[in-house]
Amino acid sequence: MQVVILAGGLGTRLSEETTIRPKPMVEIGDRPILWHIMKLYSHYGFDDFFIALGYKGEMIKHYFADYHLSSSSMSISLAQGEVKVLDGDSEEWQVHLIDTGYASNTGGRLGRLKKYLRPETFMLTYGDGVATVNLKDLIRHHQAHGGIATITAVHPPARFGALDIQNDRIIKFVEKSQIREGWINGGFMVMEPRIFDYIEDDRTVLEADVLESLADEGQLYAYQHPGFWQCMDTLRDKRQLEQLWSEGHPPWRVWE
Repeated sequence: MQVVILAGGLGTRLSEETTIRPKPMVEIGDRPILWHIMKLYSHYGFDDFFIALGYKGEMIKHYFADYHLSSSSMSISLAQGEVKVLDGDSEEWQVHLIDTGYASNTGGRLGRLKKYLRPETFMLTYGDGVATVNLKDLIRHHQAHGGIATITAVHPPARFGALDIQNDRIIKFVEKSQIREGWINGGFMVMEPRIFDYIEDDRTVLEADVLESLADEGQLYAYQHPGFWQCMDTLRDKRQLEQLWSEGHPPWRVWE
């Protein structure tokens, strides 16, 4: 199954980082968050990626074009102009880097990929969020209901810790956790090709125009994921993800 990753937005709320790079290239540890997302999909056997580029998309192109250069040892024959990779990280990924316009909205970016995708079920997510979603279970859920699209519904992470108060006395501080009320769109979606019938042009917004229309028609379903999910929307989010990674056991690292 092919995987679409929307990676063309401006990322204005993370401007401390995104003035010099696209948000999917902001690093957790020494790897872009885009790599972390792709590793999750690859863990479940999905290795055919279509990355919708926009703002500073050339940086994402350079990253994958130079992937072996930055992560492997190699021998270079100056006389023959040949490069031989000796060892290092190797991913069995097919990566398609598609320019989808600087100012296109999310639906418009997806619409531009129609001619590259096979006319069959595909997966889609955003280039700024990680989770512990079981993607095989997500697909089974989607196939069971027969709708046009399924989105992964998640609880947003709490921004602050809580106070346990009894009779006006603070008993203890409660660590931040996932909020247990309300669901939001966490990305990690599964879609049928009929989704393209709802996309008019580059101005189409996936969330407001397409998904809301599907909901009105009873064609949009939710896969409820109560586990870990975190987007990297602000510098605070980035620091939190960095901390989880540096501690050695980040929840989303399901691969070995």
